[in-house]
Amino acid sequence: MIKCGGHFTGGTVLHWRDAKGYLFTGDIMQVVADRKHVSFMYSYPNYIPLSASKVANIGRSIEVYDFDTLHGAFEDRTIKTDAKRAVERSVVRYLKALED
Repeated sequence: MIKCGGHFTGGTVLHWRDAKGYLFTGDIMQVVADRKHVSFMYSYPNYIPLSASKVANIGRSIEVYDFDTLHGAFEDRTIKTDAKRAVERSVVRYLKALED
C-alpha cells in the first residue's frame, strides 16, 4: 500500500510487485478514455479538479515503484503496458493545464 493522498488525506494505491508490476489506483488516479493517461480529481461527480500540490505529491509518492500495468476503479479502465510512463506524462500534462 502506498499512501499518496489525493482527494482525501489517507488516499492509497496498491502496488503489486512481480515480474512486470501492477498498480491498483481506485479513484486516486483514474484511467481516462484514451487508456494512455490518468487524471486526478478532488470530486469526480462534481468535476472539481485536484490541486497542483496534491497531484505533484501523488507523482512523487509512486516514483520509486516499478509497474507496467495500472488498473483504475472501473471495468475496462486499465493501462496494460508502460503504465508508469503514462502516469508520469499525466502528472506533467495535468500540472501544465493548471498553469495555463
